[in-house]
Amino acid sequence: MTTVDAGPAFTPPLADRTRPELRGTFGMAASTHWLATATAQSVLERGGTAIDAAVACAFVLHVVEPHLNGPGGDLTGLVAPAGEAPIVLAGQGAAPAGATISHYTGLGLSEVPGAGPLAAAVPGSVVTWLTLLAERGTWELRDVLAPALRYAADGHPVHENVVRTIRAVAPLFDEHWPTSKAQWMPGGEVPEAGDMIRNEAWAGVLRRLIAAGESTGSREDRIHAAIGMWKHGFVAEAIEEFVQTPVRHSTGGDHAGVITAADVAAFAPSEEEPVVLAFRGVDVVKAGAWTQGPALLMALGILEARAATHGDGVLDPSTELGVHTIVEALKLALADRDAWFADPAAADVPLSDLLSASYLASRAELIGDEASREVRPGSPGGRTPWMPPIVDHAAAVAGGAASSSGAGEPTIDRSGRSRGDTCHLDVVDQWGTLVSVTPSGGWLQSSPTIPGLGFCLGTRAQMMWLDPESPSKLEPGIRPRSTLSPTMLALAGEAFEALGTPGGDQQDQWQLLYLLRRIVGGYEPQQAIDAPMFHTDAMVASFQPRTVQVASLTVESRMGEDVIAGLRARGHDVKVVGPWTLGRMSCVGIDRARGWMYAASNSRGAQGYAAGR
Repeated sequence: MTTVDAGPAFTPPLADRTRPELRGTFGMAASTHWLATATAQSVLERGGTAIDAAVACAFVLHVVEPHLNGPGGDLTGLVAPAGEAPIVLAGQGAAPAGATISHYTGLGLSEVPGAGPLAAAVPGSVVTWLTLLAERGTWELRDVLAPALRYAADGHPVHENVVRTIRAVAPLFDEHWPTSKAQWMPGGEVPEAGDMIRNEAWAGVLRRLIAAGESTGSREDRIHAAIGMWKHGFVAEAIEEFVQTPVRHSTGGDHAGVITAADVAAFAPSEEEPVVLAFRGVDVVKAGAWTQGPALLMALGILEARAATHGDGVLDPSTELGVHTIVEALKLALADRDAWFADPAAADVPLSDLLSASYLASRAELIGDEASREVRPGSPGGRTPWMPPIVDHAAAVAGGAASSSGAGEPTIDRSGRSRGDTCHLDVVDQWGTLVSVTPSGGWLQSSPTIPGLGFCLGTRAQMMWLDPESPSKLEPGIRPRSTLSPTMLALAGEAFEALGTPGGDQQDQWQLLYLLRRIVGGYEPQQAIDAPMFHTDAMVASFQPRTVQVASLTVESRMGEDVIAGLRARGHDVKVVGPWTLGRMSCVGIDRARGWMYAASNSRGAQGYAAGR
C-alpha cells in the first residue's frame, strides 16, 4: 500500500464547553427543547424505558415546538433494544390516493407547493409513536400522554422562536388562514415570548385518544384502541372534511386538498433494516434511501478514499483543506441523493453500487483544488442518472420565486413556505436501550389549522417531483424522499451512541462534521457539538422552491478569517453567519468500557438540553 503523508495534526477541541458532558449510570435524555428533555427524564426516573420516555418526549415536542413539528407530521427513528441490533422506525406517510401528477399539473402547477394541503403526505407521527409504545413500550397511554396534555390544556411559556415564526406568517393568517389565526394569535395579536400558549383543541384530541381504550382489557389493547380512533374515527374524518374547502397555497392559488379519511386509515408504520457503513472501526447506522441518510455514508466513503491518497488532513472540519474537501464530498453525495434516492417501493435504488468502495473512490477522484460549480450525479453500475431541474437560487430570488434570507434556521416567507427544519430527541435507559428520532412536519406554518383538532397537515410531498421520469416522482401510496435522518453508532453490531439534529438538507452535513471530529479527531460529544459548523446549499433543495446555490458555503464566523479567506480563494461563495448559528445537535450514549452513560446538547437556538444521572 502506498505510504501517505498524514498531514497536519487534527485541530484540537475548544478548551471550554458550552454545556457539561453529562455522565451517569441510570439514564440520559436529550432533545431540542428543555421541557421535552425534562419529560423524558421524568419517565426514566419513574421506571419507564427509553421507549416510554421517547414517546412522552415526542408528544411534548408537538406542543412546545409547533413551528418545527406537529401531530400532522412524520418521523424517522432508530431504535436499538438492549442487546439487539438497531432497527429503523419508519413513520413517513405516503402520498394520498388523489395525489397524482395529472391532478397537480391540471391545476397549473409545475411543482408541489411548499405550503398548503396539496403538499401533505399522510400523517405518520402519532400512529407511529403509539404503535411503538404498544409493541415495545411498557407504560400506559394515559401516563405517557399526561405531560403533553397538561401543556396543551394549561399552557406553556412560548419560546421566542415560535413567536418569530408566527410573526413571519401573520399576514397569511390574517388574509387567508383564519383557523390558524384563531389558534396562534390569541385575541388577534402575535403573542410575546413567554406568553402562556394553549392548544385546547389538541388537548381534547388527546383526552379522546386516552378514553378510547379505557374499558378494554390489556395495555396494548388500550393503545390500539386509540390508534383505531385516529385512523378510522373523528381525526381522519375531520381531515378529509377540512381539506375539501380550497385554501391559499404557497404558489399563490387557492386549491382543495386531496387527502381523505381512507388515506389516513391506510397508513401503517414499519420497522426496517438499517443501512450501515464501517468507518474507522465504527459502524455508522442510517435509515434507507427513502431518507437522505445514505448520503452521509457516501460522504464518509468518499472522504475515506480521499484520505487514503491525501492524508487525514482532508478530514479536519476546522482547516481550509478539510472544509474544502468535506464540502466537495458532500456535493457529490447529495447530487447522487437527488438523482437516485427514493422509496424502494417505487424505484430501483442502486444503494449497493452507490455505497461500494470502488464507486466512492471514483467519486473522490472528482475532487479538485477549487470549488466545483456543477451538480454532478454519478453513474453507479453504468446507469444513467435522472437529472433534476437545476434552477439557480440567485435567479429565483431576482424573479421573486425564492427568498434571499435565511441560513441555518429555516427560511420562512409570508406564504408559509419554509426551507425546512424540525426537532430531535435521543434517550438511553438503565437497561441499555437507545432511541434516536427526528420528528418533523405539520409545522404551524405549513397548512391551515384544522378546527377541532388543533393541528395542521405537513408538507413532505413537496419533496416529490411532477416529472414521471424522476425516481421520486409524485405517486399515490409512495413515500416522499425525506430529509429526516437520525444516526446511531455501533461496535460489532451493538449500538453505543444515538445522535441527530434538525436542519432539513443540512442534517447529514452537520452530523458528518460531528462524526469526523468524534471518530477521527477523538473529540468528546460536547466538544464535537460545540466546534464550528458549516454546510453547503450547492445541491437541489428538498424544499420548494427547489433551487441550487452553486459553490455556496455557509460557515460560522468562529471558523476564522484565514480559513474563510482561503476558502474564498478556492472559489467557494462563502457566507459568514453568527458564531453560534448552525446546527442543533444532541446525543446520548453508553461507554461500555468505562461503565457509564453520557449525553450532550447544543446551546445554539437557546432551546436544546440534555439531562441524566
